[in-house]
Amino acid sequence: MICYIAGMLPEQGTVTFSYGKGMVIKMTKELYYDVVIAGCGVAGLYTALSLPRNTNILMLSKEDIASCDSMLAQGGICVLRDENDFDAYFEDTMRAGHYENRKESVEIMIHSSRDIINHLLELGVRFEKNEDGSLAYTREGAHSKPRICFHKDITGEEITTTLLSHVKKLENVTIMEYTTMTDIIEKDGICIGMKAMTKDKDLLYIYASDTVMATGGIGGLYEHSTNFPLLTGDACRIAREHGVALEHMDYVQIHPTCLYSTKPGRSFLISESARGEGAIILNHKGERFVDELLPRDVVTEAIEKEMEKEGTRYEYLSFEKVPENIIKEHFPNIYQKCLEEGYDLLKEPIPIVPAQHYFMGGVHVDRDSQTTMEHLYAVGETSCNGVHGKNRLASNSLLESLVFARRAAAKISNYTKESIKS
Repeated sequence: MICYIAGMLPEQGTVTFSYGKGMVIKMTKELYYDVVIAGCGVAGLYTALSLPRNTNILMLSKEDIASCDSMLAQGGICVLRDENDFDAYFEDTMRAGHYENRKESVEIMIHSSRDIINHLLELGVRFEKNEDGSLAYTREGAHSKPRICFHKDITGEEITTTLLSHVKKLENVTIMEYTTMTDIIEKDGICIGMKAMTKDKDLLYIYASDTVMATGGIGGLYEHSTNFPLLTGDACRIAREHGVALEHMDYVQIHPTCLYSTKPGRSFLISESARGEGAIILNHKGERFVDELLPRDVVTEAIEKEMEKEGTRYEYLSFEKVPENIIKEHFPNIYQKCLEEGYDLLKEPIPIVPAQHYFMGGVHVDRDSQTTMEHLYAVGETSCNGVHGKNRLASNSLLESLVFARRAAAKISNYTKESIKS
């Protein structure tokens, strides 16, 4: 059974000393694992799940596991419907990314998508299905056709909790919550582990043959973001300090439709699939002023220009063209959240405003998620493998995270086999 630790270690011989700006921490003894993974979102979990069962793995979660951004993904996860869809899916991804995508990575992701979806189904992910048992697909902005698998409007939570349930059953995995990666350990230009700090200020030196950074994006650095505040680009900072290559650090996606609120805290996302199902964007005169299914950056720019033109802090999203059963069955979480905020989607439009949503840049990695430092990997939003280009196509993020997490695990496994042979 999994050893589950919430920011605590067994009592050990420790010493107390000053660290940084007067901070007092306790030095713990060193820890040794085959692989250490910082981050417990879908990328980190799928990496652990894809490694051999004889691999001794330590996973770190900056706060509680439920506070990972993967839990927040609403819309869904893309899949190649059939080989006839490849060219269209490839073009949709490239066009959304302003053709700055790494073509090889896009091809890998699309060709791997059906196998990933099938595996998720085997693991128990409850994607919506048609009456005949086939997968139901929805459409989002910049997609030329419906190709997105979903579970209500909480697809990220469904996938993440399913993966977590399987990881928890692994005897070779230890999870530590409330433990933050603070640095990597480098020797002769090779990563040999990472440093981390617990909630109680215990400093850990974790030595591992392979190190995986899956710490998410940078939303916590913004005043308005759909991300959890804990996402502060930790891996990017650490990579820069060690001369590990970064890529496209200025490629930040703003989501066009977040529920406008004067309350502090994380912005609530209104899934793009709502527009895929017929929701329309209106100004204060009740007029449409943009094609809702254009790429996110184009829709965002149109909303910002309309807000400036009208001198307002928000515009509106109307569900008047979306059938009531679709609202209640496909978007139950959004419907309930809006009710809590005083808006009934069935009766009135809701105020929306753009907010920081996703980071397309990050730690540069190759096709196998390896960084420019040997034995150091980056997966998920932390990494930049070039799939998204300058702007991410809707619902490619979960797929990209899973595809390249599995490739990282495969590369780590091959390293292990090669070392055994030698």
